[in-house]
Amino acid sequence: MYQPLADELRPTTLDDVYGQEEILGEGRMLRRMIESGRVPNLIFYGPSGTGKTTVANIIAAATQRTLYKLNATTASTADIREIVSQLDTFMAPNGVLLYLDEIQSFNKKQQQSLLEHIENGKITLIASTTENPYFYIFNAILSRCTVFEFKPITPAAAEKAVRRAVDYLAKKEQLEVTAEPGALEHIASSCGGDIRKALNAVEALFLVARTGDTSLHIRLEDAKAVTQRSAMRYDREGDNHYDCLSALMKSIRGSDPDAAIHYLARFLEVGDLPACCRRLLCSAAEDIGLAYPQAISIVKACVDSALQLGMPEARLPLADAVLVLATAPKSNSGVLAIDAALADVRHGKTGVIPRELQNVHADSAGQEREQGYLYPHNFPNHWVPQQYLPDLLKGTVYYHYGDNKVEQAARHYWDAIKGGSDGNSGR
Repeated sequence: MYQPLADELRPTTLDDVYGQEEILGEGRMLRRMIESGRVPNLIFYGPSGTGKTTVANIIAAATQRTLYKLNATTASTADIREIVSQLDTFMAPNGVLLYLDEIQSFNKKQQQSLLEHIENGKITLIASTTENPYFYIFNAILSRCTVFEFKPITPAAAEKAVRRAVDYLAKKEQLEVTAEPGALEHIASSCGGDIRKALNAVEALFLVARTGDTSLHIRLEDAKAVTQRSAMRYDREGDNHYDCLSALMKSIRGSDPDAAIHYLARFLEVGDLPACCRRLLCSAAEDIGLAYPQAISIVKACVDSALQLGMPEARLPLADAVLVLATAPKSNSGVLAIDAALADVRHGKTGVIPRELQNVHADSAGQEREQGYLYPHNFPNHWVPQQYLPDLLKGTVYYHYGDNKVEQAARHYWDAIKGGSDGNSGR
């Protein structure tokens, strides 16, 4: 029966696990727990192919407990009951070690069905998830577990795994294997920190070797062919999607054009135009704002062009938009102003609209009243002192001019006209 290379070479000791030195290195917490033989309930959080299942297998062997594996995407509460029924029997004399993959797919009721048994110690739970456990796992489970984060495997660690796999297959297939410079390194760096992807690429290269040959030369061109687009980790509904959106917007806000264009490239590579377009439109108003008001119209034009063009041409206007935003002066004065005003409105601080601003056409026939509104265009510089805020909020200041050239020019303009009479001078 066919056995994938990644499973065939799965490490059986902690020393053979690639990467994860922060939690599995000598003297590190998780390693000490495993070596003690008394393992608590655990949650392994991290991308696929980083060793979560492997470490669970090693723990089962070290603790001499019966290992059951369930995948929450296909398992049900009935599967949990079946495991519970074997507790305190010869099938599980030392209790059960339950490895529950993708636990975020279990609903609250399914997760709660485990509580009693993980609390009394008859079931030791090792749950794994590729999503943030603090968002997807219920507190009752979290409070009974210790969370360890598995990081993507570094290219250096992945290269060790690739070379081991090549040596293993060369011996198994009785082939003399050579590799073009950079070929194995490319596989290691293109796997996106996923050892399973790297080993799958190595296996694919051996599978296409011509039968009857006694040697195999791994070419860089072939290595690129089997790893194309494999480095991308992306899920439109998962944490990585929102991490990329956050990184794009924060890089723009931080005025780092190189980082911003990098995160844009991630969205373009997976073809997710709507998500990045929406972020760019938001950033133009939120982070650049009044420091460069034209940015909003520029970005809108770029976004419209990109959505009409589609890929690959869409990359051109979107790259321009990102670079305009990342290199533009920044101001969040508009954000602060509207948020302060919304806070007052939500707390009931509104008051009656001044009579001068009310719609006189809404007065009932025969009950018309003098309005007293002063039409600014009838006065010099198109401005006249007049109360616009309700009496309850009279004198409230929401908008403070930013320290950029555009807003300071507006401040000086109005200071000259108003003479600082509205209390907004110098802000």
